Amino acid sequence: MSDLRMEPARGDAMLEQWRYVHNAIVPADPLGLDAVRERSTRYRLENAYVGDVLVGCSTVRPPEGEDAVATVIARVLPEYRRRGYGTALYENGLAHARGLGARTIETCVLAVNEDGLRFAGRRGFVEVERYVLDGESDLWVDLRLA
Repeated sequence: MSDLRMEPARGDAMLEQWRYVHNAIVPADPLGLDAVRERSTRYRLENAYVGDVLVGCSTVRPPEGEDAVATVIARVLPEYRRRGYGTALYENGLAHARGLGARTIETCVLAVNEDGLRFAGRRGFVEVERYVLDGESDLWVDLRLA
């Protein structure tokens, strides 16, 4: 995994790269650059590269509430999956969330993303809820680390 480099997404060029990966993996929730800029003020957004090639991104939402629940989401472009990049992104995000005091870890996956659901399941996540957002038709799955 020595060829993988993870960097916080800072500045419009990196935020645009983060947006590209997000929108490719989550087409049901396409984001514009302004929305990504806003998210970057609340969440830790990170890009993953092999050399200069963008292979994925991650999001860490800081702990909230009495249970100190943090959300960790790792996304890898389909052509770069099954090489350990998702695991590295996830473990880095998990360590960051724990460093912020998270006691409970959750993730969110678009239900049609079977790779993402399998990835989460292999890491010990269990489904806690399925839902459709108001005015939408796509099914989402929230999972919690058991």
